[in-house]
Amino acid sequence: MTSAAVLLGTSPGAGADPPTFGNAAGITVLSANPVGDREWQLTVSTAALSQPVRVDILLPESYSSSAAHYPVLYLYHGTSGGANDWIDFGNAVAATEPYPLIVVMPDAGYNGDGGSWFTNWWDQHTSLGAANWETFHVNELVPWVDANLRTVADRDGRAIAGLSQGGFGSFTYAARHPDTFVSAGSFSGAADIASNAVVQAGAASIIEATAVGLDDVEPDAMFGDPAADRINWQGHDPATLVTNLGDTQLNLWSGNGQPGPLDTPSVQIVPDALIEGAADQSSVFFAQAAKKAHVAYTFDDYGRGTHSWPYWSRDLTQYLPVLMATFEHPPATPSAITYKSIEKTWTQWGWQVSVNRAQAQAFSGLVGASATGYTISTKSQATVTTPAVYSPGATFTVSARGGKVSSGASVTADAAGRLTITTKPSAGHNAVTVQLTPA
Repeated sequence: MTSAAVLLGTSPGAGADPPTFGNAAGITVLSANPVGDREWQLTVSTAALSQPVRVDILLPESYSSSAAHYPVLYLYHGTSGGANDWIDFGNAVAATEPYPLIVVMPDAGYNGDGGSWFTNWWDQHTSLGAANWETFHVNELVPWVDANLRTVADRDGRAIAGLSQGGFGSFTYAARHPDTFVSAGSFSGAADIASNAVVQAGAASIIEATAVGLDDVEPDAMFGDPAADRINWQGHDPATLVTNLGDTQLNLWSGNGQPGPLDTPSVQIVPDALIEGAADQSSVFFAQAAKKAHVAYTFDDYGRGTHSWPYWSRDLTQYLPVLMATFEHPPATPSAITYKSIEKTWTQWGWQVSVNRAQAQAFSGLVGASATGYTISTKSQATVTTPAVYSPGATFTVSARGGKVSSGASVTADAAGRLTITTKPSAGHNAVTVQLTPA
């Protein structure tokens, strides 16, 4: 765990330099321009996307005068927005000024179109070409930022938040990558798109309208057909994946769509009211799923208020002190891991899982995974590699309930201190529980 002094960027030191931005993690920097004392506007390219995109960055005032490392907030815009939205409309410069915090605001769509819905698109052959947004935002942008700036380069120093479609983005990324972000914020966001038939029907109509009306692509380009490809929708749905978020600080805000105290005559009451109402329902469904799963969250369902910037700016202002407190006192890494995914192979919290199955997508998961054992939920043969927590060369006896151990009754830690175990469930079983005993 990182010390609070370094985490909050309060320790001065010699050797501090202004930022420079170079290529890393699959990202090529095309331009980087400072704006004022804190803001940088960049244009970057990556093979994950068919077009260059923008990334705006706000640095803390002390960045160039201190050698400290700073936590990072990845902050996303909404539908038809862009990297500069939070600065131009959301008061982000003033809101973040008091805090020793780096804020990274990337494009989440091409040229202000309807947006990406924060996923690697089901159809990579639309008129927009390659659209691997999750790859760009999580697998490339995060390590690129860590390579170029003095960050707290681990989960304790990373958070993610966004408005509307960006609220979905923050929660889906946090749910699919819980070992990457310690906190997630949703401001009028679609925190649930597929946990039940009612919410999926509403979400599908909005997402399909975005695809057709704003992105000019076929309706199922992003997640596939809502019925035939429902597993893909569920595999990106924060509410369906809510148990993955058990160790993540979760904060949601939404209004009911009725004109509220921050609305002005310029607000488009009808569309802003309808959209906010839908976002509120989505947030309520997520909260219900979290409560049922005993996952902690904070939800400010504040009543009157429309889908508009005055409320999102207020949300951000309220979120920041809560976030900074989390950065100062981050939770300990969980001693037992619970995580599920629709991918054939996945890695989280240092655990690696590979499922030998015919289907491209199906749920598998680890439950209660620790140094003494785990439960692997899948109907297929699965190979699990543990984190490097054992003494190299240490030998363990492996016992299984609900299936058999295909890799043998004992296992020896490799040179890195990891164990690799293959199991297969017995007929009629959907999970295998493995227990590890020092030999």
